[in-house]
Parts: sequence; structure tokens; C-alpha cells
Amino acid sequence: ADGGRNLNLDSILMGLPMSDPTAWATAMNNLGMAPMGMTGQPLLPDFDPALGMMTGIPPINPMMPGLGIVPPPTPPDMPAVKEIIHCKSCTLFPPNPHLPPPATRERPPGCKTVFVGGLPENATEQIIMEVFEQCGEVIAIRKSKKNFCHIRFAEEFIVDKALYLSGYRIRLGSSTDKKDTGRLHVDFAQARDDLYEWECKQRMLAREERHRRRLEEERFRPASPPPVVHYSDHECSVVAEKLKDDTKFSEAIQTLLTWIERGEVNRRTANNFYSMIQSANSHIRRLVNEKAAHEKEMEEAKEKFKLALSGILVQFEQIVAVYHSASKQKAWDHFTKAQRKNISVWCKQAEEIRNIHNDELMGIRREEEMEMSDEEIGDPPEMKETEESGLVSQVEALKEENDSLRWQLDAYRNEVELLKQEQGKASRDEDTTKEQQMKLLQQALQGMQKHLLKVQDEYKKREAELEKVKEEKLKVETLLANLKEQESGTSRACACSQEKECPAEKALSNSPVKSEREVLLVGIISTFLHVHPFGASIEYICSYLQRLDSKICTAEVEVLMTRLQNTFRQELSGVGASLEKRWKFCGFDGLKMT
Repeated sequence: ADGGRNLNLDSILMGLPMSDPTAWATAMNNLGMAPMGMTGQPLLPDFDPALGMMTGIPPINPMMPGLGIVPPPTPPDMPAVKEIIHCKSCTLFPPNPHLPPPATRERPPGCKTVFVGGLPENATEQIIMEVFEQCGEVIAIRKSKKNFCHIRFAEEFIVDKALYLSGYRIRLGSSTDKKDTGRLHVDFAQARDDLYEWECKQRMLAREERHRRRLEEERFRPASPPPVVHYSDHECSVVAEKLKDDTKFSEAIQTLLTWIERGEVNRRTANNFYSMIQSANSHIRRLVNEKAAHEKEMEEAKEKFKLALSGILVQFEQIVAVYHSASKQKAWDHFTKAQRKNISVWCKQAEEIRNIHNDELMGIRREEEMEMSDEEIGDPPEMKETEESGLVSQVEALKEENDSLRWQLDAYRNEVELLKQEQGKASRDEDTTKEQQMKLLQQALQGMQKHLLKVQDEYKKREAELEKVKEEKLKVETLLANLKEQESGTSRACACSQEKECPAEKALSNSPVKSEREVLLVGIISTFLHVHPFGASIEYICSYLQRLDSKICTAEVEVLMTRLQNTFRQELSGVGASLEKRWKFCGFDGLKMT
């Protein structure tokens, strides 16, 4: 269509003079036409319209001006043959055929817009339109000042034609100036208009698909039942007459059921409905008789089937007897090996079929025995009621009894089926309960794993705290050893100088520390508070001392620390509810003061 629209006779006559009949024939051949001269005579006799090409003549350039023909993309394993394209205002030179094809981005859905880069600086919209309108109808051109533009086409397939020009070098006129030359780069562009049109098209296709599915569903949908007429006295009389007719009973009973469910029964219409219900009840005897007749037919068919099956079994027994007699040595030795093999195979097949039919016949006999046993058991209360009633004859009583027994048998069969279904459901429930138990066990195992990880973390923390306590204990023991050495040195000094003993005793009597135990306590507390520069509460100090000696009490420690004001100082820390008393070690400051 594009080729036919862009092609005219004047352009062909101007571009291809008649002095060159080979070029004229090539152009007409590429258009799918038989090459004819101006006088109507064929130019080349070897033209083959089925091939669409003349032998020995190279193909015309697909981008030849005036033709508007762009071939489909060439396969990657074959080199693209591109030729020079002449336009009115510019010339396009093809790229090197040995170079790889230009890279393009991923094609957006519904793409009708292309990006064209590498334009000459002096290129105008008219020149761009002249180059790209050969590919197809151009809707809009948006040109930028930086040597690129966006071109929007009317159809999506025109974009593939425009990509054919990617890589061509363009030259305006015959100028060699850099501003008049450039290398075209054509690529897909993403435009909101294209995306909107594509989405509209997709929505239209989705609507058509939904409409088609709806028509298919309506076509396969079963026909709705006929509407039930509203209740009136006339319709009531019509339905009552239909209820008395056996052929129209099913239709009438459906109408009666619908009226009752709609709530048409009231005091005024109660008698009419009662009469219709009574008419429906009168059909029970007819239905029971029909069932009995069908059951009789079924019993007769069963008897015929049993007789036929027993005759078939007799014939099977005779055939198997023939096979067994042929297998005896008198006759067996006279058969060939292949005949013996066939006879043994036939004997096995006949025995299998006979056993299957025999099992089927035995199953029928078992069912009859079960029915006979159920009939012998009977129902004494019903027998008494039928005997006491005396309203019907003995034959009818026997028929009713047989019907009741058959109904009981049907009920037993239904119960058996229900039990089977319940067993199947119970097995499914057991499977579901097992799956739930497995899930619960998996969750419990995951919880135990998490708890074990927490316990391991706590164990590591406790080990670290224990190591710290051991280090503190070593420090305290070293401090105690130092204090003991000092005490032994003081005792020796007291023994050597008796003259200085009295003043030392006065000093001890005047000092706040009155015993060796209190000295040890002072040393331990001093070491503990020296490790805690921000102080510690009396409870924290006593908890540490009670690890060493459980007999230490809080009051004793607090009294001892209050006596040593130059060694220990009590301070308040915190604000409001978090206010707390802390003891700090100030022995170094007290030493300077004393």
C-alpha cells in the first residue's frame, strides 16, 4: 500500500530514462510487474513472474526514492546489502557491511515513535520529513537543538522500516562541511501516546475476549425452567385437575411445591391446598405398584441372566475338560511343540474366564441368600399391625410387607454406603490430624532450638561474669595477703619496743577500726569501690561481701563505713523516683586532709 501510494510514473520517468532498459526492467520486476516497454512490448523474454526476479539482474535498492519499499529485517547470519540512497536535498551513504548492526534498546509495547540521533547541524524538519516519509506516514516530528529528534509514525510496522536507516551517513546537498554531515542513529523511543494507545487496544481486546467468553457460557448454559404461574382460584383448579392425571403429575406437583414455598397458604386457601395435597398422596399407591412391577421385571431379568450364565459356565466346563483331556499323555505326545504351547495358553485363558464368571454367579447367589435371610427375620410389630388392621386383604398385606422389606434393604445399603463414606472421611481427617501434629512438632522443635540458642548465649554471659568475679577475687586475696604482712610487721614492731606500746594502744583505742575483721572488711570494701569509681549501693557491696562470708550483715557494714568518713563518702545520685544512695571511696583525699 505504501509503495503504491508513493509511486508515480513521473518519478520513474525522471529517475530511470528509457535509454537504460535494464534498469527500467529491474524496477518493474521488483514491483512484481512484467517488464514492458512504452509501446507495450516485453523488454526481456526470460521474465518469470513466479520468481519475481530476472536472472542475471541485481535487485534494486529497496530505499530507492519514489518506491517506498523497505524489506523485512535480514537474518543475522547474512550480511545486509545496503546501497546509496539519493533524496532531493540530501544523500544517504550506507555503513560498512562488515561492521556489526547498530545496537537498539528493548522495544516498548505499542512503539510508534523513534529516536533519531546524529543529525547534521543544518538539518531541518523538511529534510528529516523527506528522508523518513519514505518509510511510511509521519504524524509528528519533534526536533531538538542538539542534533536529534523524535519522529512518530502512524503504524507500528513503519518503525521497523525506519530502523533500516540506522548507521547511514547523511550529507546535505554536495557540501563537505561538518555542519552538513552526520551519522544517523535510529532507535526505539518510549512515548506516553504510544503506551496509551497500546493500553486502549489491549483493553478493547480484553473486552472482546470477555464478550466472547460470555457468549460461550450462555451457549453452554442449560435452559432455565419455565416460570411458575401465580396462585389464583382458576390456576388452583387447573393444578388440581393435573394432579389427578398421571402424565401431568410431575409438572403439577412442582407448581404446588412452589406455591407452598412462596407462602400462598392462608386460611382462605387452606382447604384448596389440602385437597391438592390429598390428591398428591393418592399417587403413592400408584408409585409403589410401579416400583413393584419394575422390581418384578428386574427379578425376571436376573433369573434369565442366571440361567444364561449357568449355561455359559457349563459350556466353559466342557471346553476346559476338552483341554485337560488333550493334555493327557495319550493325545499330548502326538501334538507338535507349537500346538502344545497354544493348547496350554488356551486352557489357562478359559480357566481364568470360567473362574471370573463362577465368582459372579456365586456373588448373585450370596445376595439372594442375604435377601432371603432378611425376609425371614421380618418385622413382628409391622406384622401385628397388618394383622390387627383387617382393612385389606391378605394378598395386599403380603405385598406391603414385601415392599417394606425391600425398603429396609435399600436403607441398609444406603447405611453401608454412608459408613464407607464416613470411614473415608475419617481416614482423611486422620491424615489432616497427622499433618497438623507434624506441623505442631516442627514448631515445637523450632521453639526448642531458639530456646537452646538463648540458653547458650546466657551461659556464655555467665561464664564471662564468672571470670570477672574470679579476677576480682584474686585481687582481694592479694590485698588480704598484703594486709596480713603489714599486720605481722606492726606486731613485730610492738614486741621490740615496749616503750612505744602504750601510745600505739591509745591510738588503736581511739581509731574507728576496732578489730582485725573490720580491717579486712575495710580493705575489701576499699578495693571493691576502687574498681567502681561511680560508687555502689550498700546492698550491692553487701551482696559481694556475703559471697566471701555469709555471716556479714548490712547494718554492720554500714556502721563501719559511717565511722570511716575520711575513707568512704555517701552521695545521692539520680532524679525523682530513681534517687539512690551510693558509697564512694575517698581514701586518697582523706589521706591529704589527715
